[in-house]
Amino acid sequence: MKHFARLFLLFASLVVLLVACGDSTASSTTTPTPTPITLNVFAAASLTESFTEISTVYQQQHPNITVKFNFNGSQILEQQIANGAPADVFASADQTNMQKASDAGLVNTPQVFVKNRLVVIIPTNNPGNINSLKDLANKGVKIILGATAVPAGKYSRQALANMSQSPDYGSGYANAVLANVVSEEQNVKAVVQKVQLGEADAGFVYLTDVTPAVTSKVKTIDIPDPYNVIAQYPIATVKSSPHLSDAQSFVDFVLSPAGQAILKKYNFIIING
Repeated sequence: MKHFARLFLLFASLVVLLVACGDSTASSTTTPTPTPITLNVFAAASLTESFTEISTVYQQQHPNITVKFNFNGSQILEQQIANGAPADVFASADQTNMQKASDAGLVNTPQVFVKNRLVVIIPTNNPGNINSLKDLANKGVKIILGATAVPAGKYSRQALANMSQSPDYGSGYANAVLANVVSEEQNVKAVVQKVQLGEADAGFVYLTDVTPAVTSKVKTIDIPDPYNVIAQYPIATVKSSPHLSDAQSFVDFVLSPAGQAILKKYNFIIING
């Protein structure tokens, strides 16, 4: 009987030991919870809707990452980064401001991730009686552009200069249109807002700015391809980012088929289809 009791105790001890080893093994192989990270993405105002949706999908795939956006004119964003604002990714609506950041050693190698084109918008009630691009030169028409430092403003002036080279519009066309400018905005979304509120008769914006939220309030007039300016949007990680690998992961997602599909949905001209 004593022998049986000793065997029972030995067996019980072995069971306890095996359970303890099993617990130790399980605990040692448990995947650690990823550290929560906030990515600060500085992006051109025209990317507001598309990048917001991109971030939703990206965060579903990376639940430990929160994407925080700063949407504004590219020239403002570049200056903020130059002044030391905490940024992980910079997405510009033009090459000029990205080049400034690159020349200053602020960003890693940029890549063009999407393109855009200009259109003219007018309020649906059309108070300026604008039915064609030529009507923009009529005296008394109120026009809003982006400021000259704003990519959309720069492209708008280039398009007007292109039209002035055509006999269809005449050499004085650009000057006549610019004489009708009543306000110059610091980002393209401000142009959209003022036109849809009826503060101007027309404005130059990107096609992608004519979102479902504003289509009932504005009409568009296309700018023909020979005169239009195709905007190239570069994106890069910021060298001072404390989360460079995650920042690059976000950039990679924007360039991926999934990211490009979202950008195409918002009428951007994609580069990776």
